[in-house]
Amino acid sequence: TAMDYWELVEPIWDTVSIYDGEAIFLEQFSASPEVSRKLLAAHWCQSEICNGGFDQFFFNSTGVLAPEAVEAYRAIGMPLTAAVIEQAMAFFGAAYPRDREVRGKTLELLAVLSDQDERVFEALDDQFFDLIERESGGFVNAADSYAEANG
Repeated sequence: TAMDYWELVEPIWDTVSIYDGEAIFLEQFSASPEVSRKLLAAHWCQSEICNGGFDQFFFNSTGVLAPEAVEAYRAIGMPLTAAVIEQAMAFFGAAYPRDREVRGKTLELLAVLSDQDERVFEALDDQFFDLIERESGGFVNAADSYAEANG
């Protein structure tokens, strides 16, 4: 029976906090096994974006791991998905802000500057939703294959 990627995420799920800021996240994340970290970052990213788009991902605490999510999608064989996340991150400028308050202020500013009728990330959300289902057989398939090959 093939490996389920969640088998590698579950052991670190409660040991890597996205809620306590950049320093704690990075410390706990880097202390976890590499394969588990990649799958954790990819899982958090897709679950937040699929639930409420890039707006939700960046607004919520999960936004702290956006750089790791990009690396994770490349690692699991979904480079096009990684590129869409990078495009969304570019709205924040050259240095991506891991601080949630800073991201929140930037999101408010983007909403004011953009056409109120259209969400800032609408086109990127649509690309992400398409790719997460299609690229490399879809997220679950790619994550399970990565877990099987590296776990």
